[in-house]
Amino acid sequence: MANLNMLLQQFLHVLLFLLIPVSSQPNQLFYDGFLGSNIMSLRGVAEIESNGILKLTDDSSRVVGQAFYPTGLRFKNSSDGKAFSFSSSFALIIFPEYEKLGGHGLAFTIASSKNLKALPSQYLGLLNSTSTGNSSNHLFAVEFDTAQDFEFGDIDDNHVGIDINSLVSIASAPVGYYTGGDDNSTKQNLTLTSGEPIIAWVDYDASQSIVNVTISESSTKPKRPLLSHHVDLSPIFEDLMFVGFSASTGLLASSHYILGWSFKINGPAPPLELSSLPQLPGPKKKHTSLITGVSISGFLALCGFLFGIYMYRRYKNADVIEAWELEIGPHRYSYQELKKATKGFKDKELLGQGGFGSVYKGTLPNSNTQVAVKRISHDSKQGLREFVSEIASIGRLRHRNLVPLLGWCRRRGDLLLVYDFMENGSLDKYLFDGPKTILSWEQRFKVIKDVASALLYLHEGYEQVVIHRDVKASNVLLDGGLNGRLGDFGLARLYEHGANPSTTRVVGTFGYMAPEVPRTGKSTPNSDVFAFGALLLEVACGLRPLEPKALPEDVVLVDCVWNKYKQGRILDLVDPKLNGAFNEREVLMVLKLGILCSNAAPAARPSMRQVVRFLDGEVGLPDELRKPEEVGYQEGFDEFMNSLEPSSFYQMSTSSYAIKTDMDARFPFIDTSLYTLHARGETR
Repeated sequence: MANLNMLLQQFLHVLLFLLIPVSSQPNQLFYDGFLGSNIMSLRGVAEIESNGILKLTDDSSRVVGQAFYPTGLRFKNSSDGKAFSFSSSFALIIFPEYEKLGGHGLAFTIASSKNLKALPSQYLGLLNSTSTGNSSNHLFAVEFDTAQDFEFGDIDDNHVGIDINSLVSIASAPVGYYTGGDDNSTKQNLTLTSGEPIIAWVDYDASQSIVNVTISESSTKPKRPLLSHHVDLSPIFEDLMFVGFSASTGLLASSHYILGWSFKINGPAPPLELSSLPQLPGPKKKHTSLITGVSISGFLALCGFLFGIYMYRRYKNADVIEAWELEIGPHRYSYQELKKATKGFKDKELLGQGGFGSVYKGTLPNSNTQVAVKRISHDSKQGLREFVSEIASIGRLRHRNLVPLLGWCRRRGDLLLVYDFMENGSLDKYLFDGPKTILSWEQRFKVIKDVASALLYLHEGYEQVVIHRDVKASNVLLDGGLNGRLGDFGLARLYEHGANPSTTRVVGTFGYMAPEVPRTGKSTPNSDVFAFGALLLEVACGLRPLEPKALPEDVVLVDCVWNKYKQGRILDLVDPKLNGAFNEREVLMVLKLGILCSNAAPAARPSMRQVVRFLDGEVGLPDELRKPEEVGYQEGFDEFMNSLEPSSFYQMSTSSYAIKTDMDARFPFIDTSLYTLHARGETR
C-alpha cells in the first residue's frame, strides 16, 4: 500500500510539471524519490534506480555524474537584475569504496548550463583545469567534499564548502550540525562517508545577500546553520539557470546518492521526511538450493572436490593482500587486465627502460583508456618499500602538473604501477641526442614553470612535505598539450611540516644530486631545489648536467655556465637548436636562477616559492651572483668519491659513469639507464 501511494504521488508530480505552460515555469520542485520519465536530465554515469533513488556515481574510478532539472528556471528579477531568494533541501548518502577514504564528493549546483564541460576527481564534475576560477562560469555550488585537495585549499576530507565559479571555496566548515538555539548550541560532528542518510538545506536570502547551509542526520532542521556567508549572487546568476547535482570519483571512489529533493524560489522549500524516502537495499541474501537426483553425500563429495580445485587455482594465482594494501587507496588492477592491456608486455609496447624496470604503453580493455604501466623489475633496487612509497605518496597527491597515478597491481614478484599515458613522452627526448622535434623557447619556459609549480605543491601545498628526490629531465613528462608533468615518485619521501627529515639511504642521480646528500644522507626541499637548478640549465643549454665527453672545464654544466657568466658571455651557452629564437630576458633569468639553485650551501638556495616568484616575474634576481667556489656539484662529488674504499674505485669512462657490483648495496642511487662503467685499468 505504501509503495502504491508513493507511485501515485510521483505520478501526480510528473503530471503537474507536464501541465505547466511553456511560457511559465515552476517555482517549486518536490521529489520524495525520482520515479517517472524526464524527471531529471542525466549525464555521465548518473542514473535513477528502480526504487527511485538518484545515483550520481557508482564506485568506478574517475567518473562524473550530473543530474539537473530539465529546464532552466528564472533566478533574477528582470526589472532590477537582482537574484531571487531560494531554498533547497535534499537527502544524500555517500558510500566509499574503501572505508574512511572518500572520493571525491558531490555538489548541489546552480549553473548557466546543464551540460557542464567538467572533469572528475577534485573537479567534482563541475569544472575543468582551464575553466576553474573564470567569472564566465556563472556557477554557484555547495560542495560536500570527501577528499582533501590542497590545490584548492580544502580544509580537510570531510567538509562543506560554498563555491563561486571555482573549486576554491569562499567559505567552508567541517561537517556537523548544531543542537540547541543560536546562543546555547553544541556542535555534533558527522561523517559524509558514513553510508547513513544526511539531510542538507541550502538557503539564499536575497534581501540580506547571505547563503546558509545547514545539515542534520534527521528530518528536523537545526536552528543554527553550519555555514553562513554573505555574498550577492546577482552578478553570478544569469536570467535562466539550471539547478541540480553533480558528483565525481577519482583514484578513490564513492557511490553518491540523492534520496529526495525539494526546491523553491522566493520561499522555504517543502520539508523532506526521511521515513518517506526510498531506502538503499541492504546486503543481498545468499540462497542455496538442492540439486535434485544427487544424494547428499555425493553432493558434498562433489562440492569438496570442486572446492579443492578452486582453492588450488586461487592459491596458485592469488595476489597476496597485506594490511598496507587496504590502506593506501588507489585502484587495484588485476594482473590479467594489465597483461591484456599491454598485449602481454610485448617489446613493441615498450616506452622505455631504466634501473627500476620497464614502462609499457597499454589500453585498458574495458574503457579503452590509454595508460603507461611501470613494471618494476625483480632485481631492481626499487623493491616493495619504494613501491608502497610511490602508491601512498602520489596516490593522494592532486596537482595539474603531476603525472596522475590511476592504480597499481602486485602479483607475487611483479610490481606494477598504472599512470595516465603522456602522449609526448619525457622531456629529455626533446633536449639530447639529436631530438626529432625541437621545443621552442616558449614551450620550454612553460615546462619549467609547470615543474616549479609541481615542486611548490609538493614542498608546501600537501598535508606533508614531499621530497621528490629524483627531479630530472627524464622524470618530466609532456602531455598532449606539451604541459610539463613531474612523475616517478619511487624515491619520494614524506615528513610532517615543521619536522626535520630523517637520515636515510642516499638516493638520486649524479648531476642532479645536491652535494650535501652523500655527506649527510638527508634529502630536504633544498636538495630538490638543487636538482631543479640542474634542470633549468639543461633545458636552456640542451646539455646534461654532467658531460663526460666535454673538455675538463666543461664536464660539470653549472661550472661551465658560471665561467661564461663571469666572462659576460652566458648567452653563448643557449641551446643552438633554438637557432637564436628565444626571449633573451627569460633565458638570462633561467640561467642565473639555475646557478642560484646550484649553490653548494643549502641555506643559500631559494625556496620553490621564491623560485616560482622569480619565474612569474614578481621579483627580480640579484644583479650579481656568488663565486663559483660557492656553487656547484664538484665539491660533493669529490667528497663522495674520496669516501669510497680503494677496492671499490671505478674510473669515469670517456662516455659515461656509474657504479655497479659491490657498490650497488652501499650506494643504490645510480640510474643505470644513463650511465655505464668499467673498472680502473679494465679494457672496455
